Amino acid sequence: MSLSLLSPGCRALILAVLLGATPALLSTAEAPDGHQMMLAVLKKIEARTGVENHYLGDGGLRRIEEQLAASPESSTDLDRFRLLVLARFHNLRLGRTAESITRYLEADRLLPSIESQVPREFVDEAILQLAVAYLRMGENDNCVHGSTNQSCLLPIRGGGIHRKQEGSLKAIEHLTRLVERSPDHATGRWLLNLAHMTVGSYPEKVPEKFLIPPERFASSEKFPRFLNVAPNLGLDVMSMCGGAIVDDFDNDGFLDIVVSGWGTSEQIRYFKNNGDGGFTERTEEAGLTGLYGGLNLVQADYDNDGDIDVLVLRGAWLDRAGRHPNSLLRNDGKGYFRDVTAESGLGRVHYPTQTAGWADYDNDGDLDLYIGNETFPSQLFRNNGKGLFSDVAGAAGVTNDRFAKGVTWGDYDGDRFPDIYVSNIDGDNRLYHNNGDGTFTDMAPAAGTTGPKKSFPTWFWDFNNDGALDIYVSSYEAGVIYIASDYMGTPLLVEPDHLYQGDGKGGFREVSKEMGMTRITQPMGSNFGDVDHDGYPDYYLGTGYPAYEGLMPNLLFHNQRGKGFADVTAAADVGHLQKGHGVAFADLDNDGDEDIYAELGGSFSGDAFMNALFENPGFGNHWLTVRLAGKKSNRFGVGSRIRAEITEDGEKRSVYKWVNSGGSFGANPLRLQIGLGKADTIDLLEVFWPATGETQRFENVPADQFIEITESEKDFRQMEWRTAPFKASANKAAGHDTHNQQPPTP
Repeated sequence: MSLSLLSPGCRALILAVLLGATPALLSTAEAPDGHQMMLAVLKKIEARTGVENHYLGDGGLRRIEEQLAASPESSTDLDRFRLLVLARFHNLRLGRTAESITRYLEADRLLPSIESQVPREFVDEAILQLAVAYLRMGENDNCVHGSTNQSCLLPIRGGGIHRKQEGSLKAIEHLTRLVERSPDHATGRWLLNLAHMTVGSYPEKVPEKFLIPPERFASSEKFPRFLNVAPNLGLDVMSMCGGAIVDDFDNDGFLDIVVSGWGTSEQIRYFKNNGDGGFTERTEEAGLTGLYGGLNLVQADYDNDGDIDVLVLRGAWLDRAGRHPNSLLRNDGKGYFRDVTAESGLGRVHYPTQTAGWADYDNDGDLDLYIGNETFPSQLFRNNGKGLFSDVAGAAGVTNDRFAKGVTWGDYDGDRFPDIYVSNIDGDNRLYHNNGDGTFTDMAPAAGTTGPKKSFPTWFWDFNNDGALDIYVSSYEAGVIYIASDYMGTPLLVEPDHLYQGDGKGGFREVSKEMGMTRITQPMGSNFGDVDHDGYPDYYLGTGYPAYEGLMPNLLFHNQRGKGFADVTAAADVGHLQKGHGVAFADLDNDGDEDIYAELGGSFSGDAFMNALFENPGFGNHWLTVRLAGKKSNRFGVGSRIRAEITEDGEKRSVYKWVNSGGSFGANPLRLQIGLGKADTIDLLEVFWPATGETQRFENVPADQFIEITESEKDFRQMEWRTAPFKASANKAAGHDTHNQQPPTP
């Protein structure tokens, strides 16, 4: 339904709701279209950032600096120290690193006079934060504005060693001072080891009593090395935390990239895959100019026209100040987008969020939308099939009413109706069973899937290929102290990530310990894919939390054929220390293996960073890429199950895949790539369409091809497939030694 069909008064009312204005203040004259309305809303939000956004605003710093300037001579050293500490924090938060260090040093000079008046931990924290400011100086000089993309990959070595070392050397000075006075300061020890790595003096010059042994950073198995090729391709987008989608937005057979940054002035950006190994930014041509913000993105063909549309999620972590509108961007099929939020019915009420999922919960052939909101009620939007949505969450019983951080759909009991798992950071998680009549029942207590108590990303998957959906949900107890203690072999008591193994009938068993998932990880963005194409899903975690000392590696775990998971981060060289957010597994160069695109950057304007694309070196296994085309079902077959029965080394086994975008923070393509191991033929390929209950079967399907399967048709269609090796790649094309190696420990 077009806004032009509405009366001027109705259009003015919608505009009032979007802008947060009073309807009486708006003229009933001709109102702008929905896209222009959204641009106006986002400009207004940007203008209010300074006073409303406690992550990005500068009002706090101005007030502190005014107090410092007006500080009377009679004020105590303690009063001035407190103001200086606040000033340094705000300066660093806003990216004014030099000013932050200046304020830190002023505060540091006051420590001798106030030390007896404050707890010991207070002084330790002041020293730590001075060292952190110098570490950030080193990051800025060598990683952010430097010429190497290896300086933030743990363990730091070789080309990653800082060329400009002043920041790290100063950090080492103050971190040494900290751990000498407080030897059990785990965060100080962790950062001291990292700082020595950056200047090439690890492990030799780290005092033995503070050393984290090199073997602690090594992978548990040999694994090929991935290379970050984003700088070669112009995909190293600089932004704060944000989302990432990899999918084919212009229907040319090559996967494109859409990314966001949560800053209120950060532009959503679109990179077209040229099909020749390169990418071209087409943000303006795509109609995205002026569409700002969005901590996460998720795609779907909501109107069943064969084109992939985009949902932008906004306002996360800001409580009432984060009641920003989300954006539904309709694709015309050629990679040109228009904001249709208002006219679709999604723009009537705004709540802070960064997580959502699409599914056809009522099996009527179109995709519905669940949005997990923070503190406010979550929303379930039923699609009426004509581009309009209605929020039915209350009647359906899925408002959650908690602080949702992850949402995923999956039919865990095989009744053809997709269910919802909601990860909450402030209490028990939800497992909403779809009753098939438009209502849901929270079965998490009965199923034993309520934990962890604080959790973040989540997804449904079949990690062991038994045909039953399992649930991954992370633990999220923010603090680098937990990571540090884990690496030092003295882990603190924190809930581990949970892995619930499903039985396909509604039952679950928590198996994280027996699967070797005992590491403390603290992920935000994350996703799963099959990097070695053995048919078992692996996963990559984008880790961190807002504070600058939160330097911890993103993590890659290799599936041991359904028997457990091995940390291969160091061997694969993907342990990026910057804050990890949207993650996507996708074959961006059409060479038959899945690369990893990672959106990086923190929640402060001074903590922006460049995104990474880790090129898969290849494992020599076979694969099949499948795109579904629904007729009675939704167009891309979201929720459908694919089973590939193969014979490998004389033994038959099955590989299962469900059509979705993967995890809850970052989006894989809706076309599926199925790893087949050493099998060069699929004995039996099945597609189950839950909306109709139909199963299609195809026998003796050759591997290593791209096919499209249309619902109800007897034969599949072989799609044109052309590889496009990444331009200027130093990986496979240059014969880089990437296979079966464990990079030397520093």
